[in-house]
Amino acid sequence: MNAERLLALYDRVTDAPDAVPRLRSFVLDLAVRGKLVGQNTWDEPASELLARIEAEKARLAESGEIKPRKLRSRPRQQPLEFVKPMGWELSSLGSVALKITDGTHKTPAYVDQGVPFVSVKDFSAGRLDLGNTRFISKTEHDALYRRCDPRRGDILIGRIGTLGKAVIIETDVEFSLFVSVGLIRFDHANVDPIFFRTVLNSPLVEAEFNRIKIGGGTHTNKLNLGDLHTVAFPLPPFAEQLRIVAKVDELMRVCDKFEEARNARENTRDLLTRANYARLNTCDVDDVAFRSHARCAINALRAMTVRVDQIKGLRQAVLDLAVRGKLVEQDPADEPPPRYDLAIPCDLEPPFPIPPTWRWSRLRALGAIRGGGTPSKTRDDFWNGSIPWVSPKDMKVDYIAETQLNITVEAITGSAVSLIETESILFVVRGMILAHSFPVAISRVSLTINQDMKSITLKNREMAEYLLRALKGLKLQVLRRVKRSSHGTCRIESRDYRNFMIPVPPLPEQHRIVAKIDELMTLCDRLEDSLGAVEEGRNHFLESLLREALEPCLHEMEAAQ
Repeated sequence: MNAERLLALYDRVTDAPDAVPRLRSFVLDLAVRGKLVGQNTWDEPASELLARIEAEKARLAESGEIKPRKLRSRPRQQPLEFVKPMGWELSSLGSVALKITDGTHKTPAYVDQGVPFVSVKDFSAGRLDLGNTRFISKTEHDALYRRCDPRRGDILIGRIGTLGKAVIIETDVEFSLFVSVGLIRFDHANVDPIFFRTVLNSPLVEAEFNRIKIGGGTHTNKLNLGDLHTVAFPLPPFAEQLRIVAKVDELMRVCDKFEEARNARENTRDLLTRANYARLNTCDVDDVAFRSHARCAINALRAMTVRVDQIKGLRQAVLDLAVRGKLVEQDPADEPPPRYDLAIPCDLEPPFPIPPTWRWSRLRALGAIRGGGTPSKTRDDFWNGSIPWVSPKDMKVDYIAETQLNITVEAITGSAVSLIETESILFVVRGMILAHSFPVAISRVSLTINQDMKSITLKNREMAEYLLRALKGLKLQVLRRVKRSSHGTCRIESRDYRNFMIPVPPLPEQHRIVAKIDELMTLCDRLEDSLGAVEEGRNHFLESLLREALEPCLHEMEAAQ
């Protein structure tokens, strides 16, 4: 096996976002296929374990502790690729387990204090967490517990919605289960609990779950109890189970170190990136320090941007420099912008310095701000017309001419919506999107908007392109003004967006800023494509390393076939 070479070269692919999870998955796959530790001829074979498990099931059935169950088979579309190592048995979950059941199928009456009632939501980081469960009464629990009685050492798995995620019960506290959780009881004398969990969390059994899952009611995924019994379960000798658990634990600690190192490296890189960009905003564009910081940022660009998602920060930095007058030079020959805001209050403190040829203006002074609405959904004559009706769902592009929904002329005359002119600025003022983003766009056609949005028709429409980019550059300042209602909805109050301060450069400089931003965004696009290719290369390299490490297994499988 070439797993040692994989670990030695792994640092070359750890920049791939899913590198460590894939390595963990690879370790589990080797573990349940008998390729992680060697087999010993003196180990008691797994066939003896299965015989004792069968005898224990017969004893429990005779005493009435479990009900005998006839295992059914489920035909496979493709044969399971598995080469049985020496001393192993390829059994089924139904044969290895003593009992497989699930929680109650009806929602109980919740109480403020009582017995914990566990659903799949109470699985956290591979463990059962009783810290945030709901509660049911002791009387209701006693009735449920007679059928499904989770005990220390049993395994719980997600059965509906979230599949798998096996956890071991490590508490003596009594609790009841919801239908979304399956319970598996087994013979600890013949199957180690941690090995059992390892098998259930392995890629092999994950593929088995995908094979048998079905759609059920409102749930996307569901595992029927009868089908769970048919899941393939590789069983090694008990002594080898313990060796596998020890080796998996050792390699997972290696994965933890890889993950910690990657996170520390990425956190440091992100901090340096933010610091580099922040330094550019601490001095004037004409200062020697600014030119020095700019050269430093450009020289460090390759080291600071190794992932596609980091280009988003670079784009925002470009916009941030633009609205501060630090992206293009000022021309003394440019005519200053008009004083749009003649009544700007003296107590409105500008958020940052701007060049002397620029002026501040509140958003409301730049044009007419209008709102929108939703025509009655009960009026068929209001909908499926030819007039675009913009909602936050449409605000994923910079220029809007088409929308998901359209309304009719009758809707405009018969409801609160009004027609918004072309080259107007559209922006969102209510919705959960404001928790992290501030969508802005320009109307390319006459259109309407819903009540979660506002528009501003500019006094000078030549400003539209600059204002679009300026509002994007001022995103963080806008998001600081977002408020949340008692039920969590995000919104920007009227006084906050109307009085929002906009830096306005001379019109010729606005045109230069727009051209420079577009030029740099094109470079960002190319850099994004380049990093995407590098990331794809890392993934191919990781794939080859994994395949190389698995090659001995593949050769054995081919030989066996």
